[in-house]
Amino acid sequence: MSTCIDGEGSDGSCMHHHNLIIPSPALTDKTKRSKNPFTPHNRFSRSSSPFQFFLLDLWSAEVILSFEKQAAAFGFRSELYLRGVAVMGSKALIKWSKNITASQVEQLIRAEKDIQKAILIFNSATAEYANGFKHDLNTFGLIISRLADANQFRLAEQFLNRMKEDKCNFSEDIFLSICRAYGKVHKPLDALRVFQKMKEFQCEPTQKSYITVFAILVGENQLKLAHRFYHHMKEKGIPHSVASLNILIKAFCKSSGTLEVAFRVFKQMPEYGCIPDSYTYGTLISGLCKLGKISEAKELFKEMSAKGCSPTVITYSSLIHGLCLSNGLDEAMDLLAEMRTDGIEPNVVTYSSLMDGLCKGGRSSQAMDLLDKMVSEHHSPNRITYSTLIDGLCREEKIWEALEILDRMKLQGCKPDAGLYSKVINGLCGNHKFQEAANLLDEMILCGISPNRVTRSVHVKMHNIVVQGLCTDNFLDRAFLMYLRMRSQGISTDPETFRLLVFCFCKKGDIFKAARIVNEMVHEGCVPDEGIWSTIVGGFWGRRKAREAAESIQNELLSELIMPKAES
Repeated sequence: MSTCIDGEGSDGSCMHHHNLIIPSPALTDKTKRSKNPFTPHNRFSRSSSPFQFFLLDLWSAEVILSFEKQAAAFGFRSELYLRGVAVMGSKALIKWSKNITASQVEQLIRAEKDIQKAILIFNSATAEYANGFKHDLNTFGLIISRLADANQFRLAEQFLNRMKEDKCNFSEDIFLSICRAYGKVHKPLDALRVFQKMKEFQCEPTQKSYITVFAILVGENQLKLAHRFYHHMKEKGIPHSVASLNILIKAFCKSSGTLEVAFRVFKQMPEYGCIPDSYTYGTLISGLCKLGKISEAKELFKEMSAKGCSPTVITYSSLIHGLCLSNGLDEAMDLLAEMRTDGIEPNVVTYSSLMDGLCKGGRSSQAMDLLDKMVSEHHSPNRITYSTLIDGLCREEKIWEALEILDRMKLQGCKPDAGLYSKVINGLCGNHKFQEAANLLDEMILCGISPNRVTRSVHVKMHNIVVQGLCTDNFLDRAFLMYLRMRSQGISTDPETFRLLVFCFCKKGDIFKAARIVNEMVHEGCVPDEGIWSTIVGGFWGRRKAREAAESIQNELLSELIMPKAES
């Protein structure tokens, strides 16, 4: 492909734009004739819109970033790259109109799904400061929120500093977007740290900020810290509200020792001018159910309706879950029917709770029917729903039904994890279906599913069981391949797995493979027992050449011992 310094090459495959040479894709006759101003190879006329220039330049940026990634793999970095992403977003790559507005920038950032390209748009607009443009609260707030949602917290906080440098006004919502994002990834202390930084940026936190951080601390079970924070709220004069008291009740409901305190706060709510709402009742009902106090939960549910406070789907789901835990399955099913009568649509949590109860009660067929009903009502089952069903089916040894649910899960686009595969594989092994179990293990590898720290030991045990089962069923080639993969992935081999492999290969007559396994066994620090040594030595002795060689050496040794005696 030819290149040029200015204009197009002979094949129209490259262009010079803003002092940068950007290779474009190879063009067909059809694309050469195209007059679409959005195709990268077309030259833009003076009448082209700023948005068209923007698309061209964003495409150019993508090409350069793509080349930079390839170059980085070989340890190279261009001068352009070393100047940072901000340079990529400068005038050199993106050309804006003279009348650029913050709302235009905000619209483009909002429309861009790729966070890196969104940063590119933001930085390109920053380069227009010399022309009178300036980012405002909305553009800064949007990019910070996007970064926080993408878990790019360091960059998000750096943009806070940029706001300060630009002397831009702050709002508490910008800080709260970062706090909430930290809460979602279970980093409550970082959320608290960002909250405490608000005053550094001359942003005074209001009741909304205090309640948000208080909720994050309670949600992440930082209860001691949450109680201290609540007292700090009172010291700052933050008034009581239904929301803050609901969070306080939720904190006290997390322990059986403080449930009484939760009810005390509940009864004191009217004194603060706060009327308990559906969330208040739902929190208390959920707390009672978790502690097995179903009778009290049902009484509170009746009181709630009597006081004109309508139960929500969360309230019903909490009580249904509690009834399932206490083996009140029929009552839970009746409550589901009552829920529909009241015009409240069950959600995924409601169905999952019922399925869990049915499966644990040995009624997995009913749980399967409930799944079909759930799907027919356009509710998408989640990983917990599928996991509950598969666990119940495997417990009842309905392994083929469990495989069917696993397939349905994958077809829906819900990716099973290592723990879920383990349940099905263990079920297959329990039914002596080791070939099928090996197929699922292969599928896990192909899908890139690896165990975490919790499921690692189960994963190791599962591999050993499958290899042992394949040996027992005389699928030695498959067993050996799996054994080799175990070694390459650092999965430890049990002594019993070594023993079976050696025994089966010796029995088959493949003595050299058996010897290799013994050698690898020793290298792993696993000492072969007498049975393994006997098997491997017996295997060699059974070979004619080895036996003849051993007998020849024995005769020579004997002759050397006997001859000196005869001469003397």
